[in-house]
Amino acid sequence: MSPKQYIPFHFHAEAHALSAKFTRPVAVPIEALAATSLPSIGGHAHARVENFNVPRLVSFKSAHTHVSGSWQDEDTATTQVTTVIEGVRILDFVTADRIVARLTAEHKRDQKEGHFLALGSTFENLRIGGQELKVTLRHDLFLECETFDALKKRVARDAKPEKMSVTDDGVALCSLVEKIEPGKLPGVEMEGHILRIRHFGEISLAEVFTVPGTRTLTMLRLKLGSPDAGDGTVAEATINGQPMPPGPGG
Repeated sequence: MSPKQYIPFHFHAEAHALSAKFTRPVAVPIEALAATSLPSIGGHAHARVENFNVPRLVSFKSAHTHVSGSWQDEDTATTQVTTVIEGVRILDFVTADRIVARLTAEHKRDQKEGHFLALGSTFENLRIGGQELKVTLRHDLFLECETFDALKKRVARDAKPEKMSVTDDGVALCSLVEKIEPGKLPGVEMEGHILRIRHFGEISLAEVFTVPGTRTLTMLRLKLGSPDAGDGTVAEATINGQPMPPGPGG
């Protein structure tokens, strides 16, 4: 019996390009757009949305997601998830030419956790109030931390404000942000990867939620304050997967 049959792999990846819930001045829910998920047996799936527009609130030119999972060889399962949104505008205040969330994972047959990377995740011409926001991402964080325990220990040492992180028993919350250059936009306070903007709300950049064997990357997370209120996510991707125990008679 081949290793693929003896120790089957449970693939998992999912993504969506944008979702939001505006609550004030009017209630406007926006479903998860260009959402897709990977079958547990592997394979691939994709979704695409063109020219989405809710007047004044949010619009984008195009968005697509793609997930895939397959055996590289008899000992290695690989998984990939990509979310791309182009020409996005939120409240005519947050704009970007292109935002990409990309995660890949490689799982060896004799390991409980895979190695995750976020190479290719990027912001292109991200602007707040017309001012370009230059964001440098620290891709070495995932390159160097191959397991959850290694990542948890690494982010626990992130004492610097620009690398604000939180860890708990089985959870770590951090960001891929290395540095943010906010331009000349007034009324902005920065705390780590979070921007607090007067008369707008909060924007969290390249936020990573992780538990053992799983990574979720959210390129933009919005918490709107006033005069508009609500929450939203832009370019989100989740990836994991793990070997399953042998079945009866395996």
